[in-house]
Amino acid sequence: MTGPPPARPDTEHERGGKGRAGDDADVITHSLDEPELFAGLYDRHAPDIHRYAARRLGEGSADDITAETFLIAFRTRDRYDTAHRLARPWLYGIAANLIGKHRRNEVRALKALARTGHDPVAASWSDRSDDRLAVQAPLAGALASLSPGDRHVLLLVAWADLGYQEVADALRIPLGTVRSRLNRARRKVRESLSTDPAFTSSEQELNPSWTK
Repeated sequence: MTGPPPARPDTEHERGGKGRAGDDADVITHSLDEPELFAGLYDRHAPDIHRYAARRLGEGSADDITAETFLIAFRTRDRYDTAHRLARPWLYGIAANLIGKHRRNEVRALKALARTGHDPVAASWSDRSDDRLAVQAPLAGALASLSPGDRHVLLLVAWADLGYQEVADALRIPLGTVRSRLNRARRKVRESLSTDPAFTSSEQELNPSWTK
């Protein structure tokens, strides 16, 4: 399978809607007694998790990362802190940990894109558009130079659209560490891109989350 996982049929409504009506924490809690209700969490968040994994590792790996993320989430759902009503940070944290195990492949792909402007992962980033590839190639080089921890924080903000506290929750690190890693990552990316003519000629194409 390639592409985001399909949503499951809306069968929870037929069972009274308990899994659908509540927020993520409710779904997880109810799924302890009715495991099939956990599909509601998958329906809500699997496409976003898949999209994030695809941007980092490519479509092929994203299928495996998404499946394993939700398998781990299902197996550990009894330990979920229901004070967190939204499960996105938890799920992204699991996915980030799994992606971290592929960091050599990710860095290799980033370096290849930076060097040649062509890489299978690039299609996930740039809508297959040559002008956007020109922007993403120098960005890939900048990302490859970051430490794994700094890269996780920057990409969770820029690609997963998580807030600082959500990133802290996802990675289980202090909020101050999120801020310091993000500042350091943005500074390095900004310094790297400022000297690359491929970027400076098309700077408007870059999401401002990268550098400020």
